[in-house]
Amino acid sequence: MPSSVIRRFRYDQARRELTITFVSGKVYVYRDVPEAVVRQLTAASSKGQFFNENIRDRYAYAEVSGPRGEIPRNGDARALTRKAQRRSRSG
Repeated sequence: MPSSVIRRFRYDQARRELTITFVSGKVYVYRDVPEAVVRQLTAASSKGQFFNENIRDRYAYAEVSGPRGEIPRNGDARALTRKAQRRSRSG
């Protein structure tokens, strides 16, 4: 079922990183998310509700939006995360 909050998401099992693109265009990476949680998100009838109850405010995250709110095709979310962290510290 489509979500009114989440446009798409993907999971990097090796890094345990869940990347969520919201309908607003903002992209966030959530770290150390167990694969079981991602399976539950995939199966949830309301992705937005599941996100709010089980992921939001429970895992470390960083906004990694690139141009037009998308992760760059090279998938280097960690470099963007470091950039976002530096910006948040400087201002």
